[in-house]
Parts: sequence; structure tokens; C-alpha cells
Amino acid sequence: MHRPGYASRSLLGAFASAWRGRQLLLGMVRREVAGRYRGSWLGLLWSLLTPMLLLGIYTFIFGLVFKVRWGEGRSVDGEFAAILFCGIILHGFLSEVLTRSPLLVVGNVNFVKKVVFPLEALGWVTVGASLFHFLLALAVLVAFLLFSGSGVPLTVLALPLVLLPFALILLGLSWFVAALGVYVRDTAHVAGFVATALMFLSPVFYPLTAVPEAYRDLYLLNPLTFAIVEARNSLIFGTWPEPGPLALYWLAALLICWGGYAWFQKMRSGFADVL
Repeated sequence: MHRPGYASRSLLGAFASAWRGRQLLLGMVRREVAGRYRGSWLGLLWSLLTPMLLLGIYTFIFGLVFKVRWGEGRSVDGEFAAILFCGIILHGFLSEVLTRSPLLVVGNVNFVKKVVFPLEALGWVTVGASLFHFLLALAVLVAFLLFSGSGVPLTVLALPLVLLPFALILLGLSWFVAALGVYVRDTAHVAGFVATALMFLSPVFYPLTAVPEAYRDLYLLNPLTFAIVEARNSLIFGTWPEPGPLALYWLAALLICWGGYAWFQKMRSGFADVL
């Protein structure tokens, strides 16, 4: 816990603080997840049913109706649904964090008034709740690959090395957008537009090789691109990530996470005045 009037901008301090308050964070994540389904008949079961229904629709439309091919003449039939679903759930992870973050502080004014409450915990909770839904969708995808006969390659062991830095990037973005949303209320509208735009500016519905070479470097600046490509390689295509690009992705993730946290801590001193 930070001293009143002092805001550490050290990323190690952020992780240390989160570890010390892990019970509080886990409790808040559970309440956040349960709160989304409170009052519905099926409750938490919706978080599992939704990705199952979506995957079934993708399988029927793209695999059986359109018989879509992926890449250069590679016929994947029903497997196209798995390839597409992998990109969609990663984008969904980012979209959920990005669209919920602008109102994190604005929607929790009571926490701002409490000096002893670590406001940065709100970012952890948002990413944690979104991660829960993403992991359920990922479990559905893995089950689909196993039962459809495609199987899961040994390279799936490298998947955490791709997903962890992606989660760190989202955590940094959550902190940055949450702080910005306090001072610029239009941030929520911009975040929604950016989330939608990134769906089409990422290799979600098409392979990266379909992008003209002149624009591929720009695509690689998109944090979704590397995560989607390498997640598909590890989970579906059986290819290990290259150490060099993976190390650069980890470095970029740590820098983005630290930058978002430092920005949040710098701006938090004015939250009470604005709110």
C-alpha cells in the first residue's frame, strides 16, 4: 500500500502491491464476473455458452456453407472456424478491456475519496475479469480442436509465452485509458471506435500474408497482430514462436505496461478535483 500523497511509478512496485493485495483483487474479480450475470436465468453459464454457440455458428457458416480456404490455397474446411475463432477471442479480450477502462475511475468515485484504496487495482480487476472470459473461450476452442480430430500440437506449451505479454499490454492500456477517461470524457467513445477498427486492422479474418508487404510493418505495430499470429501457430499450426520476435514482444509489453502504470500514477493526484 502506498503512503498517502505518494504514488510509486515503479512497475515492480505495482506487481508487489498486487501480490500483497491478491485476496482483495481476487474477490473483486469474482464480484465483477458474477455481477455481469446477476439476475439472468443461466447466470455464469452464459460465459461458457456464448463462445460455444459462436464457435458452432462459425463452423457451420465458414466450414460447411462457404468452405473457406485459408492462405494460399490451403483448404481447412471446418478448421477455418478454429482459426477465425482464435483471432476473434483475442480481439474480444482486448475489446472488453479497452471499452470498459474509460469508466473505471469515473464509475468508482467512492474509491477515489478513499486515500488508502489502491486505485490501480481497478485495472487489475478489469483485465482479470476479461481474462476469465477469454480463458473459457480458449478452453472451448481447445475442446473443439480435440473433438474435431484436428488435435492440439505440442507447441501449445508455448501459448502462455504469447498470452502473458499480451495481457501485460492490456493492463498498461487499461491504466492509461482509465486515467485519460477522468479528464477526457470522450475517451469512452474513442475506445469503442478503436476496438472496432482493430478487428479489421488485425489478421482476424485473414492471414497476415494477405496484407501487402508495404503495410505489414504497420500491422506489426498493432499489439494484436503478433498475439493472433503466434497463438494460431502454437495452438493450431504446430509452429514454435521465434525467440527473437518473442523477446521483442515481451520487451514492448513491459514498456507499455510500465508506461500505462506511470501515466496512471502521475494523473491520479487530480482525480478527486475533477470528480
